[in-house]
Amino acid sequence: MARRWEGASCRRLPCPLDAVKHYVNMALPSTTVAIRRDPAGARARSDERPPVMIRFLSIRDLAIVDAMDIELDHGFNVLTGETGAGKSIIIGALGLLVGGRGAADLVRTGAAGARVQATFETEDGEESIVRREIPAQGRGRIFIDDALATAAALRTLGRRLVDIHGQHEHQALLDPRSHVGLLDAYGGLEAAASEVAAAHDRWRSAEMQLEAEREGAREAAARIEFLQFQLEEIDRISPQPGEDELLRNERRRLANADRLLHLASQTYAALYERDDSVVSSLGVVWRQLDELAALDSAFVEHAAARETVPPLLDDLAHALRSYAAAVEVSPDRLGEVETRLADVERLARKYGGSLDAVLERRTAIDAEIRRCTDDETRRAALESEAVAARAAYLGAARALSTRRVTQARSLAPALEAELRQLAMPNGRVDVVVETGLPAERWGPRGTDRVELFLSANPGEDARPLARVASGGELSRVMLALKTLVATDTAGKTLVFDEIDAGIGGRAADRVGERLRALGDRYQVLCVTHAPQLAAYATAHFGVSKCVSEGRTRTAVERLSPDGRIAELARLMTGSGSSAALASASELLDSRHAASARAALPAAALPAVRDETPRTSRE
Repeated sequence: MARRWEGASCRRLPCPLDAVKHYVNMALPSTTVAIRRDPAGARARSDERPPVMIRFLSIRDLAIVDAMDIELDHGFNVLTGETGAGKSIIIGALGLLVGGRGAADLVRTGAAGARVQATFETEDGEESIVRREIPAQGRGRIFIDDALATAAALRTLGRRLVDIHGQHEHQALLDPRSHVGLLDAYGGLEAAASEVAAAHDRWRSAEMQLEAEREGAREAAARIEFLQFQLEEIDRISPQPGEDELLRNERRRLANADRLLHLASQTYAALYERDDSVVSSLGVVWRQLDELAALDSAFVEHAAARETVPPLLDDLAHALRSYAAAVEVSPDRLGEVETRLADVERLARKYGGSLDAVLERRTAIDAEIRRCTDDETRRAALESEAVAARAAYLGAARALSTRRVTQARSLAPALEAELRQLAMPNGRVDVVVETGLPAERWGPRGTDRVELFLSANPGEDARPLARVASGGELSRVMLALKTLVATDTAGKTLVFDEIDAGIGGRAADRVGERLRALGDRYQVLCVTHAPQLAAYATAHFGVSKCVSEGRTRTAVERLSPDGRIAELARLMTGSGSSAALASASELLDSRHAASARAALPAAALPAVRDETPRTSRE
């Protein structure tokens, strides 16, 4: 049953998210160790198990592999076989299990999908299973202990469990930009480097926000200028609510003043002043109504109108006299009203079609200008944040720089000691840390530039690695670095794909010796073509391919002692002659004898780092 482990205890997974969380954050057992010489100089026991190892690897329908199952040893495992047999497919399968890209073209021709699965086992015997399914069509799936997981979670988990050194990393070593990561890994500075990267992200984010705000401010400046123009235009006229209707009424009165005066005067005269005025005519009306009421009571209430109508007529007459006296005949005032009304109507046409729209627009303009003022306050706050973020980044970066310089002084002699064990007795290394780079070169890795300098021969100055290292020297430098970095790696399986590229003879022998030493503490898997290296393995797997029923198939088997001799003979001479087999047997026996020694020479194991000064170019 698949289980996960949490510290040193195990329990069933309740849900996929818990699986991912515990794998990403899992604490490796307290037995995590480093490959260093103890005071007694004793080497680790070869039967000591690593904290975490790959126990089983299962591959189905991947490339030319139809079905393959491998049970790996906890020590130094090697894969050998003819070129093109499928060794790199096995390494690629491991790459998929640590978050590598899974494309449909990896699926074996004619298969519905590929599947890769690994069983990881702790030193307590507890197991966890990681599975990757890649369909020929559609999206793939990832499972951690049978719980669906994301690719990001798999990558995070993979970085904790497996370290794959592929053939391309030789070329990556030629790029000085990769050297700072190697120094950080060696010095245990990854956490500090991550803090610097996070501080850099915060600083750049603050700078981008500030720049966006400044760009907005530049755009807003033109906008504010336009708004101020509109506001001044409206305020210059300063229209009041309902003013347009009042002006229109006044314009009508002024334009018709003569007519209004004439009408008021004539109406008043018709009421009172003419011989046939309304008031004089009403006397006849009242007398006749009185007579009607006397003859017919139905007219009594109508006759009462003589009491109410005269006061109404008096009020009307008074209003007419007052109105006639107040009528203003003023061409100047008419001109003023027409000018004012024209201004108000022009604003209305420009800002929404009505005076109400003009007043609403003015309110909106005022609010927008206030917002722009608020933006200035926000911009000042962002400037302060950017300054603080920059200071925090520089503080973290400078602290990291100091630690890098110290670790560079330690890495250089440690790397030289490792190279001496890899048949480079005259190798001299400088780890150059250039601190205090100009601001345009600051980045998420800090304010430093790190580069490895190498002198492989006596009397030669150390020069940049990319300019002086041969292919074989690169391989040994990379192995030395991996060995030193592995010293502080808790529980990882170390995978090397042709680490022996460009080397042979005694150098290959020393590489094999170092890998075997790594295998005493860590599970190591190596693809190799070097018999000297393969002879050191604690488990030797032969990879072969054949054509059956028109299909190419890859197979792998753990070689028996006789099988190892035959494979070593093939690697040595390309044949299985008696002489080749005898040489292979002798090689294997000599490596077994070397591996069986109770202790390695003191210099053969990585030394404990010190903090003593060593030349570091700053």
